[in-house]
Amino acid sequence: MAEIFQERATNRLIRCLPDEAFRLVAPYLRHVDLPTGTPLVEANKPIEHVYFIESGLASMVTSSADGNSLEVGNIGYEGISGYPVLLGIDRTPNRTFMQVAGSGLKLSVSRFLSLQDNPEAHLLFLRYIHTRELQLAYSALAAARYHVHQRLARWLLMCHDRLIVDDMPLTHDFLALMLGVRRAGVTVQLHILEGMRAIKSTRGNVHIVDRRILLEVAGASYGVPEAEYERLIGSELASRERPPKLSGAGWSR
Repeated sequence: MAEIFQERATNRLIRCLPDEAFRLVAPYLRHVDLPTGTPLVEANKPIEHVYFIESGLASMVTSSADGNSLEVGNIGYEGISGYPVLLGIDRTPNRTFMQVAGSGLKLSVSRFLSLQDNPEAHLLFLRYIHTRELQLAYSALAAARYHVHQRLARWLLMCHDRLIVDDMPLTHDFLALMLGVRRAGVTVQLHILEGMRAIKSTRGNVHIVDRRILLEVAGASYGVPEAEYERLIGSELASRERPPKLSGAGWSR
């Protein structure tokens, strides 16, 4: 039963777990719906559960004391929320919440940390943390060295990787949070990408028309963290099943 459940899971980390490790936590995994706005990690509060995202999109947001906020990462079916507990930390100033509704597998932190007794599982999650650090590093690089429309192209590619659909329910408010710009500025940047025939933007939705154009626009700001994830974690899947082929550095559909 446990093996069948694992094979049916969408989350790539769950699918990578060694059978022994998965059987250890399988009885305690609970499938939950995750509507838009659902908090996964509250700022400065103990992390009591982790969520293996099965569908949808979660945003990791950092906020300053004067009220400024910025998305510093996103999580889809490739990842897990609450991973700072792997570093011996019970809380974080950052918050994580569902930006696009989906579902996930909920697990208590105590059960999750029991996986660290399995060397293969421990290594898997350390590798995942490494890819998260790279995502943050490239976000900083993009913010410092790339134009806003290039940064927008990068974030859209990252969302596209995780939502696995060409029609993405992304609001202007979310896009403004991603880029750290005013909402009015988002419209201008979307028009630039529309003029390039990369996307079609309507109210509350961005349709990917041509991913290849987004890749050209984003340039070197996108791709390294995604390729590193495939090298380190995709290789784990390769021993169990046919791994997804890269589609412009991201995960193929």
